Amino acid sequence: MIPVTAFAGKTVAVFGLARTGLAAARALIAGGTRVALWDDKPASRDAAVAEGFELTDISRSDWAGYDALMLSPGVPLTHPEPHWTVAKANSSGVEILGDIELFARTVNASPEHRRPRIIAITGTNGKSTTTALIGHICAEAGRDVRVGGNIGQGVLSLDDMHGGAVYVLELSSYQLDLTTSLRADVSIILNISPDHLERHGTMANYVAAKRRILLNQGKGDTAVIGVDDEWCSQICTEITAANRRTTVAISASKTIGRGVYALDGLLYDSTGERTAEVCDLKRARSLPGRHNWQNAAAAYAAVRGIGIDAGQARRALMSFPGLAHRMETVAILGKVRFVNDSKATNADAARQALSSYPKVYWIAGGQPKSGGIEDLADLFPRVVRAYLIGEAGEAFAGTLKGKADAVRCGDLDTAVQAAFRDASASGREAIVLLSPACASFDQFADFEARGDAFRAAVQALAATHSTGDAA
Repeated sequence: MIPVTAFAGKTVAVFGLARTGLAAARALIAGGTRVALWDDKPASRDAAVAEGFELTDISRSDWAGYDALMLSPGVPLTHPEPHWTVAKANSSGVEILGDIELFARTVNASPEHRRPRIIAITGTNGKSTTTALIGHICAEAGRDVRVGGNIGQGVLSLDDMHGGAVYVLELSSYQLDLTTSLRADVSIILNISPDHLERHGTMANYVAAKRRILLNQGKGDTAVIGVDDEWCSQICTEITAANRRTTVAISASKTIGRGVYALDGLLYDSTGERTAEVCDLKRARSLPGRHNWQNAAAAYAAVRGIGIDAGQARRALMSFPGLAHRMETVAILGKVRFVNDSKATNADAARQALSSYPKVYWIAGGQPKSGGIEDLADLFPRVVRAYLIGEAGEAFAGTLKGKADAVRCGDLDTAVQAAFRDASASGREAIVLLSPACASFDQFADFEARGDAFRAAVQALAATHSTGDAA
């Protein structure tokens, strides 16, 4: 745990008692802060009490007594409308911040010898894989690395800092909205495409939230920016012109005069006087497809930015074991490979998986995002049949009509069984791909729970199938 002393002797309201909120409460208490904890959900309040926390109904409190509101990132800040805690804080002049900001203030207040290196990663897609990949490279290079933020552990639950530590942090747009003083040694924006607009209101607001990861960087810091989409390309142009930091452009689709790029799986480093071939990413078992080549380019550029040797980075790229729920092979039954891509919660993320296979039996659906799957029409010829689940089933069936065979299955178990039956009947090697292009909240607590349910359904099939290998 990282004790937070920025509010020692003061009182902070903490709203949202899931992983982030409780971790922040522990860190604040450890740093000498009085906390007032609350959540709108009775189950979350009960869980906090079961862990020994005392609760305060802050809806009835005098907010003049609070020095800050620690807001969990999932709570609406501005759209579709401010949460009632946000309204109370604003009307009382109470500062609103998140756990990443608490971490940043703790780092900023630390003496130089205790300040760690920080690599911060954001983007619409690929954040988790890139974060895990950077963590793997750092560990293989012998660094004392801690990985967290929007992946795995909340940042304040990670081991306390020292000067030799490296924090590799995945940051969502929700977290960045609540962060003002973080200065990362390396900041990464992988890509930007429309997402979470119901939360940010406009694309401009969403881009601005992502861009906050670059705040406070200066001489000696590195910004790694993807240039394969128009929003990131514009950001890269603007910050390069500002000349405040070292900027490294990355691409998985074109040659870059000064940056890191991948062409047909070959990774190149053109940040020095000569362009050098780093490695053939097609040999990296857990980094298939162009989107993963961009992730690899970003990870390589990031670790070079904190001084890790190119050879160490290359070897670690080859040994990366992959990330759960992101193009993860969970089993092979006969000639059928089951791929768990539950992390694909929007169409752009699903595109990355669909683009990686010539033919798929595609399980899709859930709580739909704006735009549905219309942007994937060019990939529909790869879909042998689609198995539709959740709230999006009817709309997806309409989009696919006349373009790809589709059947409405309703739930995941039914879809897995139907897809396996059809794929097995083909007599050929086949891919059953869960890449939902939707949020999970209509049927599951989160994308991890959806991916775990997919794995369980496949394992149930394996129990009755004589030639299966579970991964």
